[in-house]
Amino acid sequence: MSEAIAYSGMLLILGAFMLETRNILDSKNWIYLTMMALGSGLLAIRALMIEEWAFLILEVVWCLAAVIALVGLSSISNEN
Repeated sequence: MSEAIAYSGMLLILGAFMLETRNILDSKNWIYLTMMALGSGLLAIRALMIEEWAFLILEVVWCLAAVIALVGLSSISNEN
């Protein structure tokens, strides 16, 4: 189960990055940010399960950054 969580998170993050570097998605696009939030969230869960504390901190901060950006996008679209 732990491996499935890790691979799912990794695929989401790498997929988002590959789409962004090929100019298919913008890094401020809600799909990109959602993929990053979900991927880093899954990797944070995996890091917690295997007690990798430095990796857990990295993934939690990465996930929070993506979620904050998503909230920012939502508030901008609500203003328009």
